Amino acid sequence: MRHCAIALKIAFLRDHMEFRVISYNIHRCIGVDRRFKPERIAEILAHHNADLVFLQEVDVGVPRSRKLDLAEDLAARLGYPYVALGLNVQLRTGMYGNATLSRFPILRERNIDLTIDDRKARGCLYAEIETPGNGAGPVKLATFNMHLGLSFRERPSQVGVLVHSPEFQALERQSPCLVVGDFNDWWTRLAPMFTEVLDFGCATNHGINYYDAIATYPSFSPANGLDKIFYRGPISAIHGRTCRMGISKVASDHLPVIADLRLHGKKSQI
Repeated sequence: MRHCAIALKIAFLRDHMEFRVISYNIHRCIGVDRRFKPERIAEILAHHNADLVFLQEVDVGVPRSRKLDLAEDLAARLGYPYVALGLNVQLRTGMYGNATLSRFPILRERNIDLTIDDRKARGCLYAEIETPGNGAGPVKLATFNMHLGLSFRERPSQVGVLVHSPEFQALERQSPCLVVGDFNDWWTRLAPMFTEVLDFGCATNHGINYYDAIATYPSFSPANGLDKIFYRGPISAIHGRTCRMGISKVASDHLPVIADLRLHGKKSQI
């Protein structure tokens, strides 16, 4: 009986992979004290040590951030070997957008334009990531890192653009998928589109009530859950939370959200 129990435990361990995800609007590494300090963002990310990091408001070549490529700078500081970048907003000098940092290989990437009419440019960075998976071998994970508009009228349309994109349309309902980022969803009107229509779970709510989101904004006194992590397919949420480090209250105007997830695989035969 003891040997059978050990075999069952080993089989279970081989049947899933646990990994950590962070979504963080870093506000160009300019804190609420108006100081550009990428080392603060790096310290927060290093503390949580996620496998996948999804960033919004990432500058590249902009004078206010010393013309750095913040995606590459943070990846180098933290030792992430794989980086995807989707630039959306053109400034007089430089651009900014979303970035995905990964410990696992990024197989494909594309920036999906979510701009509606003549409103501010917005985007969603798609990246297909090859995770180690379980004992059966690597598993491809589709990820969508998005930053939606400030107007409620544009946000549902932007979700529609995402859902009708070739990358999203190619996914089966049981394919592993993450949709994360800054949704600017002040009144929690978008969450039911994901949880009730598209069959996603949300790792950044208190319990199963999508109206009780983990608050991330403003960082110094969070009252609104603008930043979310949705998952679908053979994925379950272990724990979702925000950062409690004192430095996170000033490093950006948002707090990061962190989720520990479990990617399930086919059960092994004993």
